Amino acid sequence: MEIEPATIEDADRIAELWVDLARDQRAHGSHLLAAPNRGSVREALARSIVTEGVLVARTADDDLVGFVEFAPETGGYRQDVDRGVIENIYVRPTHRGGGVGGELLAAAESRLLDAGVDRISLEVLADNAAARQFYERKGYEPHRVEMEKAPESDTHSKED
Repeated sequence: MEIEPATIEDADRIAELWVDLARDQRAHGSHLLAAPNRGSVREALARSIVTEGVLVARTADDDLVGFVEFAPETGGYRQDVDRGVIENIYVRPTHRGGGVGGELLAAAESRLLDAGVDRISLEVLADNAAARQFYERKGYEPHRVEMEKAPESDTHSKED
């Protein structure tokens, strides 16, 4: 198993892994639709690949079993830290528990450190206890909390 930069030729296969990730997240309360976003995700991944922001876990027979997408944070607000962001990380269920996720995360963290970041952030669904425990074992701590609710309305619905 090698952790290496993704190539543009990998974009379609990584997009399929992302669809699997999005499907998995639905079980934890994600509102993100998997298959309908495949095309736009593939385009975004291609841009990230070009800027060297995607690493893959590749087997000796060229099977992709996981990926991580990451980047230094950019934006209009000045902060007292330079942050990097782990945008997506996924390992196929058949390869979980063997250290692949930890290797992908460590490799992304190393590249972000080389890019000069002081902090690394990521998001995890509150209902995904296994992922939260994984990140906590890797030293991540809760920093922000996103809250949501469905507004009450008698007149508006998605079916209208």
